[in-house]
Amino acid sequence: MHIDVLVAEIGSTTTVLNAFDHLSDEEPVFLGQGQARTTVEEGDVSLGLELALDSLKENLGIAELSWGHMLASSSAAGGLRMTVHGLVYDMTVRAAKEACLGSGGVIKQVTAGKLRPAAVEKIRRIRPNIIFVAGGTDYGEWETALHNAEVLMQACPDLPMIYAGNISNQDEIRSLAEQYGVEVYITENVYPALDELNIEPARRLIHEVFQKHIVHSPGMERIRDLVDGPILPTPGAVMEAAILLYESLGDLLVMDIGGATTDIHSVTEGNPNNIEYLLNAEPTAKRTVEGDLGVFVNRFHIYEQFTEAEKFTYGKQIEAGLEKLPKIPETEEDLELATLLARKAAAVALSRHVGNWTEVFTISGMQRFIKGKDLSLIKYAIGTGGALTRLPQGGQILKDLFVSPPAKYLLPGETPPVLLDQDYIMASLGVLAKTQPQAALRLLKQSLKLSD
Repeated sequence: MHIDVLVAEIGSTTTVLNAFDHLSDEEPVFLGQGQARTTVEEGDVSLGLELALDSLKENLGIAELSWGHMLASSSAAGGLRMTVHGLVYDMTVRAAKEACLGSGGVIKQVTAGKLRPAAVEKIRRIRPNIIFVAGGTDYGEWETALHNAEVLMQACPDLPMIYAGNISNQDEIRSLAEQYGVEVYITENVYPALDELNIEPARRLIHEVFQKHIVHSPGMERIRDLVDGPILPTPGAVMEAAILLYESLGDLLVMDIGGATTDIHSVTEGNPNNIEYLLNAEPTAKRTVEGDLGVFVNRFHIYEQFTEAEKFTYGKQIEAGLEKLPKIPETEEDLELATLLARKAAAVALSRHVGNWTEVFTISGMQRFIKGKDLSLIKYAIGTGGALTRLPQGGQILKDLFVSPPAKYLLPGETPPVLLDQDYIMASLGVLAKTQPQAALRLLKQSLKLSD
């Protein structure tokens, strides 16, 4: 059997392989899925890919399978580990963080101002996949970003660097890169002017650098043996899918509850009537990742988020099952516990992502402003990830987030339509969108049970 494309999703513990065919036709087809353990610990993730391929062939009931192209997303080997360095924390640093998170980065260190020796030593220990340097508005303060770039080139000459700061530094950055023999990629400033974000060029560049350097990560050396197309960080692939849907459906929110984290991707410009009240500019496409809200790895952290009243109601049930909860719930008790944890993870993650009305004391007295992302105009709430797509109450968990939320939250006045990625292929389609956007959109709508 020959098909058009395979897309591998190489996770930290599981490798999933999705098969797609007839991508040039009006009705592209999702054929099926294979699954196996990720073999990072064996030092060769291609072994896990081979096992997932065997699983896919078994599920399709075939002995032989060939394909035109194989693409991939990966969060294995620590995912896309990045460090971020800027000038002012609430300005250039924040803009740089938005670019890194929106691309699917796992941020391991953030610094503001000129780097100190202790911070540089920490970067050496972290050994990120990419060092991201920003700082200064265009033609504004230039010294800090230039200083930080040179210090990092000296300290970590073998690590790729992205520079997205004051454009007046670009020629000197190029000269320093040549002097120290460092691979430096230069793009537009993420914070070109006061309260202006420009993160999309940097986000795209991060994906390009990730694809080039992911093969050098531990356990990923042979990834190109099987993959001949794009490789994206898995969270970045979900964002690509969210942006593709936004272009077709309008403002939306995507929630991904996993075993280790809960990610929220929102794509919306917010209510134009609220712009004057924003304390800080927000990107159109925003991702937040909550590293303490995973329904398996971080289930004990989720329990800490329960109120005393919730613990009084559910405490005995939760405490009895937390220790023995498996990665994939099977019994009725496990499913009920995983649902309680997912419900709390969703609520806490949304509270950290959504914008809030807040009071600020100014020279004119106390005034109300908006801090965070305005979600008041979102038209769809979409669920992906293992918890929301596989738990029986996944859709209801999302719906309940919009029922009587706190008045300070900038959410829609009515519950938006809730859609679930029922085939669990959103990340794979975000990768596919790089080469086949129209087919990826149709397949996304199929999985979400949306008509064209």
